[in-house]
Amino acid sequence: MDGTMAPGTVGGMVTSTYATPAGEPSPDTAARHADRPVLDVVVPVHNEQDDLAPCVRRLTDYLAETFPYRYRITVADNASTDDTLAIAHRLAAERPQVRVVHLDQKGRGRALHAVWSASDATVLCYMDVDLSTDLAALLPLVAPLISGHSELAIGTRLSRGSRVLRGTKREVISRCYNLLLRGTLAAGFTDAQCGFKAIRADVAAQLLPLVEDTGWFFDTELLVLAQRAGLRVHEVPVDWVDDPDSRVDIVATAIADLKGIVRVGRALATGRLPLAEVRRQLSRAPIEPATPGVPAGLFHQLVRFAAVGVGSTVAYLLLFVALRGPVGPQWANGVALALTAIANTAVNRRLTFGVTGLRYAGRHQLQGLLVFGLGLALTSGSLAVLHAVTAPGRPTELAVLVAANLVATALRFVLLRGWVFGRGWPAPARPRDRDGWPGAGTGVRPAGAGAPPPELSVRPALADGTELAPVTELPLGTAPAPGSEFPPVTEPPLGTAPAPGSGHPLGTDDAEEQA
Repeated sequence: MDGTMAPGTVGGMVTSTYATPAGEPSPDTAARHADRPVLDVVVPVHNEQDDLAPCVRRLTDYLAETFPYRYRITVADNASTDDTLAIAHRLAAERPQVRVVHLDQKGRGRALHAVWSASDATVLCYMDVDLSTDLAALLPLVAPLISGHSELAIGTRLSRGSRVLRGTKREVISRCYNLLLRGTLAAGFTDAQCGFKAIRADVAAQLLPLVEDTGWFFDTELLVLAQRAGLRVHEVPVDWVDDPDSRVDIVATAIADLKGIVRVGRALATGRLPLAEVRRQLSRAPIEPATPGVPAGLFHQLVRFAAVGVGSTVAYLLLFVALRGPVGPQWANGVALALTAIANTAVNRRLTFGVTGLRYAGRHQLQGLLVFGLGLALTSGSLAVLHAVTAPGRPTELAVLVAANLVATALRFVLLRGWVFGRGWPAPARPRDRDGWPGAGTGVRPAGAGAPPPELSVRPALADGTELAPVTELPLGTAPAPGSEFPPVTEPPLGTAPAPGSGHPLGTDDAEEQA
């Protein structure tokens, strides 16, 4: 069929669809934009004329055979100078599921930011053009996002279930980088650099405006902000084969990553990022203890509190030694304890108990000062008793103070956890937009929405356009009655994905294991 490319503009990007010679969109182009896709797979490219066509053909064939929802593949060309853009246009004309977006500037992060911000899909995904990651991991990657279980999902090459073929140099660099992230930004995810990630569209709408990097550090920054906002990041072990033709400049990328770590660390330390607002809009409510008398998260809180306590004790001793000569032991103890108590409360508030933002910050500090008063009475009383019974030297004095501080620290943890930062404070209501839909500002709502339901749910459709019927849950252990609306479930062979219309529930544990 003869035709020309009809460029358009979306959010500052140049997009293209295949058009007839008269300039009217072709029927297949109109059809593929009529319905909102569940998944938008973005393939960012820069001068990839050799790899692009095999990648897109393999990806479209795989999705057509295995993916049971509507999907789209977006080729995001950022400032290619070879034939990459022309090849992308030919692929879009050849395959109705493919669209092309062109940006005039380089940067993988810039391309993802632009395409994801303008996409109308429910779940946004991206993968590298070399397809180093086995596509069998795609369904396990996006299923927790489609079901609503998680907000982001990443492929990981560093878990025990992963199988990776790559050189020693890249293996060492990757592991060192992720260790650096854990030590500097307290990253809880295992692999920040794997080019195989997905995010829910409503979450992207909240996080993308906060991400500044436009290059390779984009992934890391997005994941760190999501983690600090209390979002759930699902990890999928992948099979990954290194691309020997990779043209990533390792030295330049490492320098840019180090600068990004410093910038994000400074922003988190100063509280410049409004992550508390993101947390209030997107994160789920804290779980209650499953077993009475067993507090949730106690072990991790103890570890963090102990680390903060060690730092506070060292700072206290240094201040006491510095002030003892000029003001005497009692005043030195009081000033050193007061300064470290204020800092200790602030750090524990954020790191140990996960309280962010300024809400109740003043009240927390006031209660922390009351707890400080108990610690002051304990340590000052210990000093008074020591000096009443003997004339101690400096080592004895410090030893008594350390022992008294350990007791005061245990008392402090109990009071901070149970009283100061306990869960008795009312949780802020989740914001809604002007029509009452949850998640104000996300821009994600059903088409033609009027009055909102109690909760917004996602009902994706199958690839052939058939909407999934709602499922009525039965009580645990109850079988469906004969002639009921429950459809029979056909189990696919092991190692294959469920076929559209089979009735097999995507996202269940069994389906995820088989995928």
